[in-house]
Amino acid sequence: MSGRYDYILFDLDGTLTDSSPGILNGFEYTLKEMGVEVPERSSMMKFVGPPLSESFGNMLGMSDEDTEKAIALYRKYYHELGGVYENSVYPGVREMLSELKKVGKKLVVATSKNMKGTKTVLEHFDLLEFFDFVGTSNDTDRPNKIDVINYVIKECGINDLSKAVMVGDRHYDITAAIEAGLDSIGVLYGYGDSEELSKAGATYLAESPADVVTIV
Repeated sequence: MSGRYDYILFDLDGTLTDSSPGILNGFEYTLKEMGVEVPERSSMMKFVGPPLSESFGNMLGMSDEDTEKAIALYRKYYHELGGVYENSVYPGVREMLSELKKVGKKLVVATSKNMKGTKTVLEHFDLLEFFDFVGTSNDTDRPNKIDVINYVIKECGINDLSKAVMVGDRHYDITAAIEAGLDSIGVLYGYGDSEELSKAGATYLAESPADVVTIV
C-alpha cells in the first residue's frame, strides 16, 4: 500500500479514544461547582470535541471571567480527580496505527486537548510510540483547531499539502482541515455522524479504523 498521503493527522477525542465519560463527568462537576443547572447528559454530547472556551463561553453563554473559572474547574476534575482515565481506545485503532506505521506513514496528533491531557492519554494507553509528532491546543497562540493544524504543518515541514490528510470525528476537524488546505476523513464511529461530517465537507467517510487504512 502506498496511497497518496504521507502525513496522517489524527484528532484524539472521538477518533482514537472514547473519552466521553471523563469529559461529560468533568462538565457535570464544573457546572455543579459553579451553581449552574446541569443539562440532561444526552444533550451534553455537543461539548465533546470543541475547545473548552467555546463550550463554556459560546455554547453555555458564560462571561469571559466565568469561562476562565469553568475551564480551571474542568481541568481540576480531568487532571487531578481522574477524569482523564475515564476513557478507552476504540476497537481497531491500535491495529490501524500499527499498519500505517509499517507502510511508512508519518502519524501526527492534532487535537484541541492541551499537551498535559494529550500526553497522559497517549502514554496511559501506550499509543505515543506510534506518533512522529504531537500537536495540541493551548490558551495562547493555538486556541482553535485551525491553529493546531497550521502549527503541525509548520513543525512537520509539510510543504505539499496534498500529501497530508486530517482524520477526525466532528465538523470542527473537517472545517479546520479545509481552511488549512487539507483533505479530510470523517470517522463515523466517533461523536459525529454522516450528516454532520458530509455537510462540513469531509473528503471521505470511514465507518471503522480499518476503513481509514484503506483510504490513505
